Amino acid sequence: MTIPQEQFDDLLTRTALAALFYYPEVVVDDADYNIENDIAYCMEPVSAIWDQDAERLRAVIGRVIANPTAHRSELLALVIELAPPPIE
Repeated sequence: MTIPQEQFDDLLTRTALAALFYYPEVVVDDADYNIENDIAYCMEPVSAIWDQDAERLRAVIGRVIANPTAHRSELLALVIELAPPPIE
């Protein structure tokens, strides 16, 4: 199934926002916080993606939210792999 590039762009934007508002102590400061909710929010634009690819994305998004500097290139590489080539 091909997901349009715009939807992957939305996923990247949502992931950046989730990472921006994440801080390590959030679990202590907010008992209701669950990173899985942030990951689900980030995945909404690509909800029609194959399950195997979705699992890969979820794992990388979780790492990016917690440590964007260390994992953002991994997410970008996966999005490039999964997104359709640009139309020229």
